[in-house]
Amino acid sequence: MEFDLSVVKFVVLDFDGVFTDNRVIVGEDGRESVICSRSDGLGLTRLKKLGIPAIILSTETNAVVSRRSEKLQIECEQGIPDKAARLRDLLQERDIRPDETAYVGNDVNDLGCLQLVGCPVAVADAYPEVKAHARLVLKTRGGYGAVREFCDRLAAAYEFRSRA
Repeated sequence: MEFDLSVVKFVVLDFDGVFTDNRVIVGEDGRESVICSRSDGLGLTRLKKLGIPAIILSTETNAVVSRRSEKLQIECEQGIPDKAARLRDLLQERDIRPDETAYVGNDVNDLGCLQLVGCPVAVADAYPEVKAHARLVLKTRGGYGAVREFCDRLAAAYEFRSRA
């Protein structure tokens, strides 16, 4: 069952498997690298223009996530062992209702957040348990513009609502 995206006022995104294809490149020196889609940045810019705040919540702590979030000018919190508990706190701190929140994830550590929000979203290559909890499954795999697809769909819903 798809969700009316025009009611979303807050977007929360996992990083690994959403902004990336869930793979990591490890160099001889132990430094990690990932590959992200540049198109995701344009999608996030559309959200900013609509006044919809977004944040990355990641279980991992990694400089790659920090650098990418800085480049995209998106808020980011890392090293979050219980993302659902942190999301609950964020919603309370910001006075945002769960039913006005979208969460985009791909793996079982996202299930708590997906169950908490009104708009649970899974990337196309999410694990089956995650897809089962999603009200919207994207057509795009993580790391290949899934964030862009979601942002574009959200922007289209807002534009449609404003015309109606």
